Amino acid sequence: MAENNSDRPGGRPEGAGRTAGKVAAEAEANAQANAYAMDRLSQAFENSARRWELIVYPSLFAFIILAAYGFYLVFSLAKDVHYLAISVDSNMTVLASNMQSISDNMGQISSNVRTMAVGVDSMAQDVSALEPMLTTMQGMDQSIQSMTFTTATMRDDLGLMNRNITRPMHFINTFMPW
Repeated sequence: MAENNSDRPGGRPEGAGRTAGKVAAEAEANAQANAYAMDRLSQAFENSARRWELIVYPSLFAFIILAAYGFYLVFSLAKDVHYLAISVDSNMTVLASNMQSISDNMGQISSNVRTMAVGVDSMAQDVSALEPMLTTMQGMDQSIQSMTFTTATMRDDLGLMNRNITRPMHFINTFMPW
């Protein structure tokens, strides 16, 4: 049932010319569609790149500024630590000499305390020698109390005698001319 189309000019079958033209037109349409798609892709990429440029370049600039500031802070900190180390070193030298003086003074204090301990021991022996005197002083205290009591009694007796003599002497004095 297939007809032989080889006797036609160009040797192509009857429907073949149209098919090749269609294929070429489709190929050309595909090429245009691909070119259009590539063009859209490149435009989208350029738009995206522009957006990224708006973000990346300022961010990069800010990063460079922050890095420079960070370097400045680290440099300042290192300088301050250097000055601190020098200050601590000089103060430690002074502290070491003062500690040596304190150590010498502590040695003197220790010898003085030993001397004081010997003096206190000597005082303790002297105080123990004073105990007999304490007994004697207690006896003197009792004697003085007894004397005080006796003196008070004498005062009372003299007062009584004064009253007893004053009345008659007053009466006798009225008779006497002097």
